[in-house]
Amino acid sequence: MPEYEFCDVYVPRGVSRKAATRLLTDHAEYGHWELDRLRLNPDGSRKVRLRRRIIRQLRATW
Repeated sequence: MPEYEFCDVYVPRGVSRKAATRLLTDHAEYGHWELDRLRLNPDGSRKVRLRRRIIRQLRATW
């Protein structure tokens, strides 16, 4: 079972859809995050949860 770390991002209601898309795209490209959950609140704000896989390195035993 893979392990993930999470990052919560809050996007206020005044931010356009295009700007929010750009913000999340930058997180995905440069931080290797992927979208886990997006909640659109009644006031127009967005709560986004991003995740990325934790890769553990095994120690070499020689």
